[in-house]
Amino acid sequence: MVVGALKVVTTKNVVHAALYLVAVLTGMAGQFILLGAEFIAITQMLVYVGAIVVLFLFGIMLTRAQLGKDPDVDGTTVQKTSGVLVALVLLVVMGYAIYDRFEGVELAEERVQPTAMVADSIFSTYIVPFEAISVLLLAALIGAIVLARRD
Repeated sequence: MVVGALKVVTTKNVVHAALYLVAVLTGMAGQFILLGAEFIAITQMLVYVGAIVVLFLFGIMLTRAQLGKDPDVDGTTVQKTSGVLVALVLLVVMGYAIYDRFEGVELAEERVQPTAMVADSIFSTYIVPFEAISVLLLAALIGAIVLARRD
């Protein structure tokens, strides 16, 4: 997963980046299965691998983006160096925040929610954000179609 995640952000080909993203998201679903959260793993596969990545690929193909290397998009050495520095600073700050928050906290042995409780919370408590995301994806799909048409 780590290699795939690095390839997502370092590859020059957009289609290859989307396919590396499939590998990363599938690995996440595998980790959810290992943690005993089968519902979340299946939801991960259906929503992210099945819908989001297909939407990315659909948008790439419809907009007829240039495939391969594009010298106009490739950053300069200063931009790449500053990006690495910002990433390292964020890593240190987030690591310290997590360490500071959870220092000395012991996890309970069994805090696993049944699948029915997770599904009920998604489709009752969080139904509005769930539907908002579906409308956002529909808008992105319509936008890709509008951009692809050359009237």
